Amino acid sequence: MAMLEVRDLEVYYGVIQAIKGISFDVNQGEIIALIGANGAGKTTILHTVTGLIPSKAGHITYEGRDITKIQGHKLVPMGIAHVPEGRRVFAQLSVLQNLKLGAFTRNDKAEMEATLEIVYDRFPRLKERKNQLAGTLSGGEQQMLAMGRALMSHPRLIVMDEPSMGLSPIYVNEIFDIIQKINGDGVTVLLVEQNAKKALSIANRAYVLETGNIVLGGDAKELMNDDRVKKAYLSE
Repeated sequence: MAMLEVRDLEVYYGVIQAIKGISFDVNQGEIIALIGANGAGKTTILHTVTGLIPSKAGHITYEGRDITKIQGHKLVPMGIAHVPEGRRVFAQLSVLQNLKLGAFTRNDKAEMEATLEIVYDRFPRLKERKNQLAGTLSGGEQQMLAMGRALMSHPRLIVMDEPSMGLSPIYVNEIFDIIQKINGDGVTVLLVEQNAKKALSIANRAYVLETGNIVLGGDAKELMNDDRVKKAYLSE
């Protein structure tokens, strides 16, 4: 059984069908990438998986439990964390306050402090800037903060939406290195990313979306060498 199973998912915005009956799996320990053009439905899928918008039809199963109708905030203590597009840090709060908000479902203070040290170890810059207002951080540092905040909930599955958006090439490489390290720590990753080349370079498997449909899926390295993918998403 896959860790996350999405079956025949349909999502609408009013009368517009955004997701058209897609199915895919995420196995424990994998990095799965969803790639496709703007408007293909990638973010909508993540928002539906994490309970932020409802589906019209289909089922979502996580660790054997149907979570199709479960609200997003109830999924966090179940082990699902979401790093949203645009980072969405609390600009007027400090780095430390942002991180502690990521642990709002955890009651054991000692465990939370231990996780905080793990996050600081993974993101040394956050420790250096722990008392700085989040809104004054650079884009790359805010992305690290959004990732660190998600890790504070101690997730088993982390969903990331466009983590490299708007970042300089140096930060892009650093963020993708961190994603691999997070995965190496045992966290399963479902990744939506406009930078298809980078996403496919770190993913185990990937799915290609076009206008709400999955049109290709398989081993990420094989997809990277697929002429259709190269022409549509990997051309310089």
